[in-house]
Parts: sequence; C-alpha cells; structure tokens
Amino acid sequence: MDTEVRDNPDLRRFELRAGDQVAGIAAYRVRDGVTVITHSEIDATFRGQGLGTELARQTMDLLKSQRARVITACPLLMS
Repeated sequence: MDTEVRDNPDLRRFELRAGDQVAGIAAYRVRDGVTVITHSEIDATFRGQGLGTELARQTMDLLKSQRARVITACPLLMS
C-alpha cells in the first residue's frame, strides 16, 4: 500500500494518507520552536498492516528534513 505523510497545520497534525483516505494521524503542538508530538493513532480499518510504524517513520523523516527540534510525548513515536 502506498502511503504518504502530510502536515495539516490547520488541524495541527501529520496525516498518513493511503490513497485519498486518512489512515492515521500524529497530533502535535509547537512550543518555543519545538514540535511536540502529543498523540498518534491509526484508524481501525487500517490496523494490523504496519501503518503505525510507517506513520512514525515518515513523520520523523519529514521533521528531520525540516531540521525541526522534536519532543515525542507519544509512545508510538518514541521508539
């Protein structure tokens, strides 16, 4: 399954897109120039397909490419 993480700043979350559907999200807030990942989840219809790992990897890759400072308060993205 082809997936892509996109930032949705209006909702303050990264969205893992599978086609035209949002398969998962990683919510965040920005405080003092630091992006704090507060929560993540995969939609129930997409669970069991490894998309939690994909959400974490792509979200962190995107933040790394932006040279963002990051704190992960969500267990999924802490690993």
